[in-house]
Amino acid sequence: MDRHKTLLLSEGDISRIIEMAWEDRTPFEAIEHQFGLRQAEVIAVMRQHLKRGAFISWRTRTRGQQTKHKALRHPDVNRHCSSFQHKQVRP
Repeated sequence: MDRHKTLLLSEGDISRIIEMAWEDRTPFEAIEHQFGLRQAEVIAVMRQHLKRGAFISWRTRTRGQQTKHKALRHPDVNRHCSSFQHKQVRP
């Protein structure tokens, strides 16, 4: 992963990337659109910021999952937001 990209990410950005990556309905393309990180770069962020067991669990869960890959999705799924995506942030 390009070190320059990770240096530009704030802790809030990294937290949001991790949250979006865990969400089943958020495709990697949505993360790329919002943060400019390709799937391999998202995987690298997850590997760097999660504990080993959590990373393995996430990777097992997302590998080949249709909802995480826009090209594999059923055409009826036209959104990527979960009901928790726009939650209020505490000050």
